[in-house]
Amino acid sequence: MWQIDIKDIIDVLLVAFLFYQTYRLMKGTVAVNIFIGVISFVVFWFLVSVVLEMKLMGAILDGVMSVGAFALIVIFQSEIRRFFSFVGTRQKTPFVQWIYKLFHPKENKIENVIVESICATCKVLSKNHFGAIIVIANNNDLREYAQSGEFINANVNARLVENIFFKNSPLHDGAIIISGKEIVAAGCILPISRNQDLPKYLGLRHRAALGISERTDAIAVVVSEETGKISVAKKGILTLGITLSQLESFLDGAE
Repeated sequence: MWQIDIKDIIDVLLVAFLFYQTYRLMKGTVAVNIFIGVISFVVFWFLVSVVLEMKLMGAILDGVMSVGAFALIVIFQSEIRRFFSFVGTRQKTPFVQWIYKLFHPKENKIENVIVESICATCKVLSKNHFGAIIVIANNNDLREYAQSGEFINANVNARLVENIFFKNSPLHDGAIIISGKEIVAAGCILPISRNQDLPKYLGLRHRAALGISERTDAIAVVVSEETGKISVAKKGILTLGITLSQLESFLDGAE
């Protein structure tokens, strides 16, 4: 006869929470079918080994479970990375925030001259309906994403950014990454957010901007090619249709 105490309840709730968060990350992907299959197998293993106490079948399934754990790490490698990135960058619990501050005591403040250049650039891009994504790095290293584009390593300059996002420019479809006072790279490919709550009319630029803000502590500024409206993605939150003064406040408030 089982005796249920408070530890068992906490144990069940933690497992349910982990399964739910894993399902959220995989929702809408092919991996969700594998996840459902794995959950079905785990339930079957639990019934055979724990509830029914079938020794022979239980021993076989125990062996499969021990080997299968390594197979799951390989199969769900990208999802596991996304899960821990989600915990590290988006969870607001005091414990997680305390751990984050141990590694990042203070966020970098964007210099005024960089803020002014970005705002001046967005004003021109918005007026001419030139689509753009401008990513401003903070503490996290964006080298992985910079390598997907063309390295520039030039000082931030409003005219240069305008030329990069000119419609006939070969780099205008990607993002530029700014670190410190330099444009590190242009034409960069960013991770696409899988947030199901985003409005359907938003295109890949907005989803890419939100994606990089979900995985890193960078700020992403988007200019819509269709409407010319400016949006900002920060800490996994996308704010649509802001003014230039609001954009300046977003960038100044990065500290």
